[in-house]
Amino acid sequence: MGIAFESLVTAPQLPSRLACDDNQTGTHLPPRAGFLNGVIVPEQPGKNAIEVRGVRKVFGTGENQVAALDTVSVSIRENEFFTLLGPSGCGKTTLLRLIAGFDFPSAGEILLHGEDIAPLPPFKRPVNTVFQSYALFPHMTVAQNIGFGLEMLGKPKAEITARVAQMLKLVKMEALAARRTSQISGGQQQRVALARALAPQPKVLLLDEPLSALDYKLRKEMQIELKRLQHETGITFIFVTHDQEEALTMSDRIAVMSAGKILQVGTPHDIYDRPAERFVADFIGETNFLKGTVVSKKSGIATVRIASDAMVAAGFPEGFDPSGEVTVVVRPEHADLVADAAKGTVGGVMANVVYFGTDTHYHVKLDGGDNFIVRHQNSRSSAVAFDPGAKVGIVFEDGGARILRD
Repeated sequence: MGIAFESLVTAPQLPSRLACDDNQTGTHLPPRAGFLNGVIVPEQPGKNAIEVRGVRKVFGTGENQVAALDTVSVSIRENEFFTLLGPSGCGKTTLLRLIAGFDFPSAGEILLHGEDIAPLPPFKRPVNTVFQSYALFPHMTVAQNIGFGLEMLGKPKAEITARVAQMLKLVKMEALAARRTSQISGGQQQRVALARALAPQPKVLLLDEPLSALDYKLRKEMQIELKRLQHETGITFIFVTHDQEEALTMSDRIAVMSAGKILQVGTPHDIYDRPAERFVADFIGETNFLKGTVVSKKSGIATVRIASDAMVAAGFPEGFDPSGEVTVVVRPEHADLVADAAKGTVGGVMANVVYFGTDTHYHVKLDGGDNFIVRHQNSRSSAVAFDPGAKVGIVFEDGGARILRD
């Protein structure tokens, strides 16, 4: 069976210290450009590291033709932890492979720092990849695996030794340097794969669902570890996952993909609290959907009459002019219960109460027939205050209701 390799090229040499003011220039930008822990830090964080412009990727011919990517455009900033999030078959791994050079686009451009790299093979791109399977050499030690790419680049032995030591320290694996990778845990193997990919000082690191093979507890630990590594190195990370929690936990920005298209790009807060489309709202987290009709609009807020004739104030995406029948989305934690149904934004009957340990879900049958879930976080003093069959009101938080484009 063949072994996959990261693309390995040398990064341009920078002075050991470059002039830079001490103003805060970004969420995770180290205070000075140059080298940090031996890894290149972008000098100008305001620029884009990667720009994808109108990229299409088509597989097959004639009637069997399938568009894996349908005119995708996105900009990924320097020093950013950027996540491509979506279900299987949405095109996220295809886009990652195009950036890596393992496939070539059928149309469009892929720019790295303003230069079109779409025609370049993987070994000519300053981009490395961490694969889901890690692709480590089991007969080699941890240190030998980390230094392998540097040897292939023809680096001097002294430089390789120093660089491997830096990487071992970065991933906290100094004590296991002489151990074979077949003799270490899955989480430790993940760290070795990351160190090997970072050793040649890539400008962009691509991560193709690298945590999917780990158990839940270890996966949570590695989420924190990945975020730390990105913060300390200052390298642009492009992370592919179908796991919404991973994306929300680690990302500076997220691109939600479906059927070969990017539906929305934004911060985790934007994606979760202000979804623009039904797929985005439904794919990330638990959500309540209410059908209604727009009655009026003023200052970016629409008044929507829902099935029970209740009036709901809802925001809507920028550049969108809602009218007629619409769908309103409300997250379960953006609503609260009141005993007096008349004081609620909407009213209904408690159908079920489900205790989850960390929180309790209250399932309410609204007066108009819709189902609605309210989530309360539990504490030691928490008690179930509403019994099934009770008449209740539901109050929406300010800004908690949003109209979707579709």
